[in-house]
Amino acid sequence: MEQTEETGSKPGRMPLNAGDTGYGSVPGSVLSSSVAASESSPLLIPEEEPEPEVVYRWKPLSREQLEAAAGGPGWRKVRCYLVLLFWLAWLAMLATSIAIVVMSPRPVVTPLQWWQKTLFYQLQPDTEGPGGVSALCEQLPYLRSLGIGALILAGLSDKEASPSNVTVTGERLKTVAEIQHLLTESNRADLKVVLDFCELDVAGSQRLNLSATYTLRFWLEQGVAGFAICDTDAAYSEKTLVEWRGVFKEFSSQEEERILVVKQTQDVLPPLNNVTLVDMVMRSILPSSNHLLSANEVADAIETHLQTREDIIWPSWTVGGKASPDLKKLLLVLMMTLPGSPAVQYDEDLDQTQNVSLKVGSSNGEAIESDADREKTKHLAVALFTSLSRSRAREEALLYGSFTFLPFNSSTNSSSSFNSTLASPSSPPILAFLRSWGCVHFLILLNVGPEPHGLDPAWAPSLPEAGVFFTSTGMDRLGSMTLDKLELRPHEAIVIKLFKAGSYS
Repeated sequence: MEQTEETGSKPGRMPLNAGDTGYGSVPGSVLSSSVAASESSPLLIPEEEPEPEVVYRWKPLSREQLEAAAGGPGWRKVRCYLVLLFWLAWLAMLATSIAIVVMSPRPVVTPLQWWQKTLFYQLQPDTEGPGGVSALCEQLPYLRSLGIGALILAGLSDKEASPSNVTVTGERLKTVAEIQHLLTESNRADLKVVLDFCELDVAGSQRLNLSATYTLRFWLEQGVAGFAICDTDAAYSEKTLVEWRGVFKEFSSQEEERILVVKQTQDVLPPLNNVTLVDMVMRSILPSSNHLLSANEVADAIETHLQTREDIIWPSWTVGGKASPDLKKLLLVLMMTLPGSPAVQYDEDLDQTQNVSLKVGSSNGEAIESDADREKTKHLAVALFTSLSRSRAREEALLYGSFTFLPFNSSTNSSSSFNSTLASPSSPPILAFLRSWGCVHFLILLNVGPEPHGLDPAWAPSLPEAGVFFTSTGMDRLGSMTLDKLELRPHEAIVIKLFKAGSYS
């Protein structure tokens, strides 16, 4: 008991358990934990390491994922907008195209009858030739392949034209039966036949005791497509033609209308009060003459027809007069490119029966060369004829395009119109005309003279300068060309299809 009081009363001593009871307001346990933490913590605080980057790889969607995504509302809106945008753009382009077509000028197409689109071929069957009419019948498919659409059968006599004459009393006369056979074969070959009654007394011959209408009915029943008369015949009168027109209506249809062709033999065609009685007027480009016309005479005749054209009755062009053989191809190109229906006269170069037999074993070299040149000439003639006939059939500008005569300064023949280094003052001028249909233009150039000609660039400044060769008399002009560098050869005709720079119309 005493010992206890003595110990508790000693001053200046700290109790041993002070750490347990705490000193002040800091507990002992907290102090000890903080000291331990400070001793274990690092002196430098390390920086935080960056998080690793996640690499995303594109993987194709599976079929189920694609179907789920495509069927979502977002994709449905996108598809609707795209479809709407497509149709709006399509309608806008359609409306623009219609507006361009409606507002752009368009040529007016005039419906043409069969004779206005047909190439006529005048011939006269020769009974003295090999085979006679039978040989001609064998050539009908060949003539049709050349582009010929109708034959004008000339050389008939009063006896042959009369249906009462079924027998023949002369070696040079063709029988009615032969003509009937020719008509049958022509219909099989899709060739129409026009009988030439020019200078025949079919209007009312008392010798035959037959009326003209009876004669017409007989041949129309055989399949004749029409008849041709001269402007000097007695049948060329309004009274007779009205009677003939009534007969034509009985045998005509919308597809196969019977026609009447009038051959103009005079400078001026005698007028008729009713021009509808005549379907076509056949005019000669060259005047009739007993001698070969010179180059200047041919050029004057062509220029006269090009400057004075009558469109009252549908024209049909034939050569008519006599010209140099060098101008044969030029006149063919002219007929095929003029407005109207060309009527080509019989050409032995187009006759299959006029084949040249080459003398291969002959010792005469000149004869072999002559035969070879002749065969080459025939091939070129057939190629030119076929090219012109097919071009006229498929080209609208050559079939029913507008016509524009392009005159040169032919009065002075100066260097302003021609190249003076190529043409002499006595040489005939170049003749030219234009056939146009819409934006398509065909330029036809004719050099009738025996000397070459060059074109002056200032001759026709409104024409396009560039073009392509369509055909020529020599069949050797090919490819593109420019008018300023063109030179026409002697007796050459050229057909050029013009186009503007950057255009291929």
